[in-house]
Amino acid sequence: MSYLSLLRLAIPETIVVMAALAALAADLWYLRELDSTMRRLIGAMIASIGCVAAIGWMLLMPEHANYLTGTLVVDPLTQLVKVALLVLAIFTLLISVQTTFTNHVGEYNALVLLATVGMMFLVSSEDILMIFISLELTSLSLYILTAFNKRNVKSAEAALKYFLFGGLSAAFTLFGLSLLYGLSNSTNLGEIANALKGAKLDALFIVAIVMTVIGFGFKVAAVPFHFWAPDAYEGAPTPSAAFIASGSKVASFFVFAKVLILGFAGAEGSGAWRDYAPGWVPVLALVATASMLLGNFAAIVQSSVRRLLAYSAIAHAGYMLLGLLSHGAASFSSVVFYVVTYGLTTLGAFGVVSVVEKSTGGDKLSDFAGLSRRAPVLSFCMMIFMLSLAGIPPLAGFFGKFYLFTAALSGPQGMGLVWTVIAGIALSAVSLYYYLQVLKQIYITAPAPTAAPLKAPAFEQVVLGLLALAVVILGCAPNLLLGHLQHAVEGMIGLVSH
Repeated sequence: MSYLSLLRLAIPETIVVMAALAALAADLWYLRELDSTMRRLIGAMIASIGCVAAIGWMLLMPEHANYLTGTLVVDPLTQLVKVALLVLAIFTLLISVQTTFTNHVGEYNALVLLATVGMMFLVSSEDILMIFISLELTSLSLYILTAFNKRNVKSAEAALKYFLFGGLSAAFTLFGLSLLYGLSNSTNLGEIANALKGAKLDALFIVAIVMTVIGFGFKVAAVPFHFWAPDAYEGAPTPSAAFIASGSKVASFFVFAKVLILGFAGAEGSGAWRDYAPGWVPVLALVATASMLLGNFAAIVQSSVRRLLAYSAIAHAGYMLLGLLSHGAASFSSVVFYVVTYGLTTLGAFGVVSVVEKSTGGDKLSDFAGLSRRAPVLSFCMMIFMLSLAGIPPLAGFFGKFYLFTAALSGPQGMGLVWTVIAGIALSAVSLYYYLQVLKQIYITAPAPTAAPLKAPAFEQVVLGLLALAVVILGCAPNLLLGHLQHAVEGMIGLVSH
């Protein structure tokens, strides 16, 4: 394949990079003299137009290619996930328009787009070297975005913790991937699986599996690798926290699923009740259960809505890991559907938190008291987001969990994994308590007598309304996304539909 053909495959990423440079240049040369809100709006529009152009290219000029044995894979599945990442980036940029945490608007927009490019390359790779490089490009951008609020010491503290834990996770990931290369003499996930399939699950291979799970466990904030998440979600600027909780989660879970299902094929083992066999499935089953337990019970005692959403994210990581246990096409598609709908929902929830923070100066539960009487549109949107996260029908979160649990029970281990599904359903019921605590403050608790009127700009109400509408539509008609996902996953080499 020529370099010109390679450039054609990477045109969506190239468009996003050009948009990042255009947003940065426009802010430096032309927008500095404008009103701050107009400056942020124009910068976000420039960046968003680049994302829309990249989406348009992928929809109008679909590609199907595999460059250098997995270094860059372009197929319907990766294209679909990249479109989801670009949509999340657009909404992140839009909810940033009314914020005031930084004057470096061009730099902020550019970093959001560069992080998105890293995620796009990440989901387009089946080569462990390219996966690691893309992870680091994404992570470096997210570290800076976390520290972007120079006026808040919590932002710097959160970024430092995120950076230290991220560096540690990179070391684990690189060590595990290097062992895989040493054992298989290949960096391609499919070739790694073929080289190791049927081989004895020796100590070195077990170490490689454990190191890789630890490394990606940090990225997806699964227990016991979650310690960075609550501080990062609380201290980072709200749009940055929203992007970490949405776009980063989508890309990380997608590539994690690829590594497990494609790269570790044949080393699954069994986590079935009374039928244990060593492999990555029992490890993942324990991590998933621990994440659901700690995330849900820790969220109950939080008084900060941001920290509540952080522990909720840890619990949701457990649900998503649960979906990977059956390691098949149905499992893969259900996880991708869940993580995309979760990304839209949590992005919307952080958007509402951003408006409340700007008005009240805090994100405590008490700051949401009587919100329904001060901002009925925002309150209704927050109700949709909270109920979807809790898994209430007919919202997207309910069908996401339904497909995850169904996939876990329909795999090769069948009803042997029913204990994990029972734990997931029980802990989903627990989660309803703390989500309702937020809604209780919004709809039942009276606002403080000194509470100032909350004036949410129409622009923000429209953006959050669109996110809420997407959550409702994907709940009422999940096949709009799931049908395309199932068709794309079944066509991916190495997956067998169950």
